[in-house]
Amino acid sequence: DKNIQQIKTENITTHNLLLDVCLAAKYEGESLKGYHEQYEVQYPSSGSTMCTELARSFADIGDIVRGRDLYGGSKKEKEKRKQLDDKLKKIFENIKKENNEKLKSLTDDQIREYWWTANRETVWKAITCDEENKLGGYLYFRGTCGDNEKSVTQARDKCRRKKKDNTPDDQVPTYF
Repeated sequence: DKNIQQIKTENITTHNLLLDVCLAAKYEGESLKGYHEQYEVQYPSSGSTMCTELARSFADIGDIVRGRDLYGGSKKEKEKRKQLDDKLKKIFENIKKENNEKLKSLTDDQIREYWWTANRETVWKAITCDEENKLGGYLYFRGTCGDNEKSVTQARDKCRRKKKDNTPDDQVPTYF
């Protein structure tokens, strides 16, 4: 989230925003990969995989972009989140002005949702960018997540799965 806070609002377009969000996601992914082994040592029975950590962070980025970030935190953290959301509101206002004919009938929240839907796959690829092959051995989703009794769905390639459908990767599975 700290990387997203660095985005500048002046003269931003939808393409600039995508670049900035992807760079923030890439750096976020790299920082998580760097801390994963330490986390595993400190919390050996957490069951959290690197891919799950990336997916949760990805979902957080999506929530921030869409204006749905519900994290409370300290007063200082809340102020930072408000500043970030204000920046994003300005950015999406600029995008709406730039594309007035296409977007004039949409609310700001709808534009944010539309932008995220259009760009989520690219952002997922950025957060799972793995130039050093640190994700080589990680699986995402356990083997019971298939769509019927005889199949399983696992992401076996750098926390990515081969997609036959358009299922979003920011839907983090919750096991009860």
